[in-house]
Amino acid sequence: MTPTLGRPPKFNLSGWWVALLSLALSMSLILLFLLAQATQEWQVYEHNYGWLLVANLVTVSVLLLMVCWMVWRLATRLKQGKFGTRLLIKLAATFALVGVVPGVIIYTVSYQFVARSIEAWFDTKVEGALNAGLSLSRTTLDLTAQDLANKSRGLLQQLRQTPDPAIGPVLEQWMEQMGVTDLIVWSGEQLPIATAGQSRYQLAPPRPSATDIRQANLRGVLWRFEGLDETPTGLGAELSTAPTIRLLIPIPQSLVSLSGSGRILQVEQRIPEALVQNARAVVQANNEYQERALGRGGLQRMYLGTLTLSLILGVFGAVLLAVLLGNQLAKPLLLLAQGVRDVAAGDLSPKQSLEGKDELDGLTRSFAQMTRQLFEARNAVEHSMGEVELARTRLQAILDNMSAGVLILDTRGHILGRNPAASRILNLTEGQSPDTELTQLPELSAFGDWVLDHFHQLERDEQGEHPDHWQSSFEIDNQARTVLLARGATLPNAQWLLVFDDISDVVSAQRALAWGEVARRLAHEIKNPLTPIQLSAERLAMKLESRLEGNDQALLTKSVKTIVDQVDAMKRLVNEFRDYARLPSAHLNPLDLNAVVSDVLMLYDPEGVPTWLKLQLASDLPLIQGDAQLLRQVLHNLLQNAQEATEDLSTHPITLITEWQSANSRVRLRINDQGQGFDEAMLQRAFEPYVTSKPKGTGLGLAVVKKIIEEHGGRISLTNRYEDERVVGAQVSLSFPPAPVRTEKA
Repeated sequence: MTPTLGRPPKFNLSGWWVALLSLALSMSLILLFLLAQATQEWQVYEHNYGWLLVANLVTVSVLLLMVCWMVWRLATRLKQGKFGTRLLIKLAATFALVGVVPGVIIYTVSYQFVARSIEAWFDTKVEGALNAGLSLSRTTLDLTAQDLANKSRGLLQQLRQTPDPAIGPVLEQWMEQMGVTDLIVWSGEQLPIATAGQSRYQLAPPRPSATDIRQANLRGVLWRFEGLDETPTGLGAELSTAPTIRLLIPIPQSLVSLSGSGRILQVEQRIPEALVQNARAVVQANNEYQERALGRGGLQRMYLGTLTLSLILGVFGAVLLAVLLGNQLAKPLLLLAQGVRDVAAGDLSPKQSLEGKDELDGLTRSFAQMTRQLFEARNAVEHSMGEVELARTRLQAILDNMSAGVLILDTRGHILGRNPAASRILNLTEGQSPDTELTQLPELSAFGDWVLDHFHQLERDEQGEHPDHWQSSFEIDNQARTVLLARGATLPNAQWLLVFDDISDVVSAQRALAWGEVARRLAHEIKNPLTPIQLSAERLAMKLESRLEGNDQALLTKSVKTIVDQVDAMKRLVNEFRDYARLPSAHLNPLDLNAVVSDVLMLYDPEGVPTWLKLQLASDLPLIQGDAQLLRQVLHNLLQNAQEATEDLSTHPITLITEWQSANSRVRLRINDQGQGFDEAMLQRAFEPYVTSKPKGTGLGLAVVKKIIEEHGGRISLTNRYEDERVVGAQVSLSFPPAPVRTEKA
C-alpha cells in the first residue's frame, strides 16, 4: 500500500492516561524499593505483600491496556497508510528492544539467583548450626543451674539441723552469701515454712506443683528456667518477670527433727542478661528458620512473583516510554520528511515547524524558512516567467499579424523559425520541416544563395557602413514574379534574422504610375502632330489628284489612305493612353452586383441572356460598395476578352458565376472561358500595361481592370483551368467586401 500524504502521527495522551502512567511508574519504583529491603525487613515485606501484589496487578493491567491501545493505534495508521507510521514503529521497536532485552537478561539472572539463594537459606548446615546454638544455650543454662545447686548443698546441711521456726534467719544469711533472689522452704503439704528475698513480701507465693516436687524427690534436684520464652510485644516493652532459674531440692531429714518429712528448698536466681539475650536470639532464629522452612515454597513463589511483576512493569513501562520517546524523536523527522515530499511534489506552501530548543526542532525551523524562501523565489520566478510569457505572446501576436515575413536561420541556412507571413510569401507548407535548408526549397534556391551571400558579406564587412545589418531587394523567379525587400541582421548564438516584405504590388503600382506618366506625355507629344499630318496628306490628295492619271493617281490615293488610316490608329492609341492616364476616380455607393451584370448583358441581348453565356447568379448576395459605371466597363472588357479567347462560342459557351463566400466574407464573381488559356510568362505579367497576347491589342485592358478593382477595395486573379492536367480555359476571379450595414436612428 502506498502511504498517503498527511500529518505525522501523534499520540496525545489525555490527563488520566498521564496519571495512570505516573501511578504505574510510581508503583514500579515502590516495588523495586521493597524488593531491595526485603532481606532486611521481613515483617514489613510480608505484612504489605498482599496489597502490593494487588496494586502491581492493577498497574500491570493498566500498562497492558495502554500498550494495547497504542499498538492498535499504530496498526490502524499502518493499515490506513498514514505517512510516518513505519518510522515511528521502527523507532518504538528500537527503544523497546533497548529497554526489554537488558530487562529480560537481568530477570533471567535474578530468577536463577533468587531461586538458588532461597534454597541456600535452608541448607542442612544452617539448620545444624541453629540446633548446635540451641544445645549450647541449653547446656550453659544447665551448668548455671548445676552451679547454683552445688552452692545450695551447704544450706541444705544447715537446714537439716535447723528446726522450722529458726529457718528464717538462716535463709536470710544464706541468701546474701549465695547471691540469689529468693529462698523458700516448703513443707510436705506445699506450705511455705520460711521465705527470704522478694517472696517474703508476697502473701501467697506461687507454689510448686506436685509433679515438680515428686520429680525433685526422685532426681534429688529439679531446676526450671522461667521467663526465657517471653518476648517483648512492642518497642521499649519489658518482660512481666525477669528470667530466672528455679531449683527444687529436697531437704534431708534429720533424726532429731520433729517436723514432718518432705521439706523442699526452692532457690531462685536471675539469669545473666547477656546469656538471656543470646539464648533468646538463638531460639528466635531457630523458630523463624523453622517457620520459613515450612513455607519455603511459598516464599520462593513470593520472591519470584515479585521479580516477575517487576519485569512486567519494566517491560510495559519500556514499551510506553519507547512509543513516547519514539514519537518525540520521530515528530521532527516526520515533519521534515513530509515537507520534503511536499516540496518534491511542487508544494512550497509554508511548512510547520517546532519551537523546541534541540537541533532537530531547529532543523524544522530552518527547513520551514528555506521552503518559505523557495516559495517567494518561485513566486518571483513565476511572475517573471508570466511577464516573459506575456512578452513572448505579444511578440508572437505581432509576428503572426505582421505583413512582413520573418525567418530565423543558422549559419548553414537552416530555417529555425518563421512566422505565418513568411510561409505565405514564400509559399511554405505547414508540414515543412523547421530544420529545412532555405537553399533546398523549390523555387527558392537562388533566393537562399542570395541571402547566404549577403550574410557572409556582412560577417566579412565588420568595418563597413552598416556592420550590423544589410538591406536589398530580390525578385523570385516564380509564377507571381514575387519581389522581396529583405533586411538581415545577426543574432546571438550564431543565428541570423531575415525580415522581408512582398513589394510586388508596390512595384506593380510604381510601374502603373510610371506607365501612366509615360502615357500622359506620349498622348501630349504624339497627338499634336497627328492632325497636321492628316490634314497635310488630305491637302496633297486634293491638289495632286486632278493632275495625276493612271498609276500615279492610284498610288497617290493609296498612300494618302494609308497615312490617314495610320493617323487614325495613332489617335486611337493616344486616346487609350489618355484614358489610362486619366482614369476617373470611383464613386462608391451600395449596389447590387447581379443588377450590374444584368445591365451589361442587355448590351449583348436586350431580350435576355445571350446564348453563348451560362449565367449562375446567387440569390443571397449582399450589397457591395462600387461605382456602377466603372464596374460595367470592367465586365464588358472581361466578356470581350473571353469572347476573343474562345474560337466557337456555340459549342464552348462562357460561364459567369456570382456567389457569397461566408468563410472569408467576400462577394465573388467568376468568368470562365474555354479557350487556350495563358502561357506561364503571360500569367506572371498579365496585369502590367502593354502586355498582351493579342496581335492588335494594346495591353491596357487588364491593367485598367486591375486598377478599377483595386479602387473598389477588391482583388482580381487570373488562372488557367485544368482538366486531366490539360488546360481547358482561363478564369478571371473578382472579389469584393460587402457594404457596411447601415443602422437607422430611432
